[in-house]
Amino acid sequence: MSNVLVELSEAMAAAAEKAGASTVLVDARRRMPASGIAYAADLVLTADHVVEREENLTVTLSDGTKLAATLAGRDPGSDLALLRLERAIAVPADPAKSARIGQLVLALGRPSADGLEASLGVVSAVGGPVRTQRGLIDRYIRTDTTPFPGFSGGPLVDAEGRVVGLNTSGFGHGAALTVPAEQAWKIVEQLAVHGSVQRGYLGVRSQAVEIADAAQVALKREQAIGLLVMSVEAGSPAESGGLMVGDIIVGLNGQAVADHDALFAGLAGDLVGKTIPLEVLRGGQPQALKVVIGARP
Repeated sequence: MSNVLVELSEAMAAAAEKAGASTVLVDARRRMPASGIAYAADLVLTADHVVEREENLTVTLSDGTKLAATLAGRDPGSDLALLRLERAIAVPADPAKSARIGQLVLALGRPSADGLEASLGVVSAVGGPVRTQRGLIDRYIRTDTTPFPGFSGGPLVDAEGRVVGLNTSGFGHGAALTVPAEQAWKIVEQLAVHGSVQRGYLGVRSQAVEIADAAQVALKREQAIGLLVMSVEAGSPAESGGLMVGDIIVGLNGQAVADHDALFAGLAGDLVGKTIPLEVLRGGQPQALKVVIGARP
């Protein structure tokens, strides 16, 4: 007769072993080292807040090989940093596409030369966008794993050893959150090329207002809140796109905009330089504008 607990234990141990091959030690701050994830043979993803210096960086791989590294890019808003290794010999991680509430996961870290460490838990929440002390993140994962010292920058992995996200305690208020792999991998692509992340910019000052019932009827959807444009910066993408003071922004790129977080989230990603549809209420009637998204200063 098979023992389910033994099978589960073996599966989680195998998952830790698989993902542990891509979990590295990152020495980039004054106190204890942190962890990182091998994104490619020559690139390591870690938490931005643990990279306190930009010189004399070292990364220790799972087999004990110690390599010099340079800072390839960083994004404080998402608390992610990318390091480039002196030799392309790391074992790249296998990313997962999503996380499910209730899913069993392991938080892994390599905070010392003693080796890999792990903490078992479940995914307790998936949400976003959320404001943090470091900026705004589009999505986050919360788990009941224990964020041991030095775990920041390490992976959260599923029962098959795939990386669900990057763990970090760098968002403030003592909260340990996980940046989903799907989001982190997209940011890495920008860091590898540009060294930073470009975020979209309209150039308006706005405040949340209620949308009248008649305007909701004209919109042909229920949306109680929009963003009233209070000012438009001269020469901004908003001015070039025809946005006016008094307009109420209700949609961006096909998605409803009911608050500032939704607007910031809608401007994230690779929209800079692209022409995006902007939906507004002008005089209570819907208007469709086209705006070329700029790069946030």
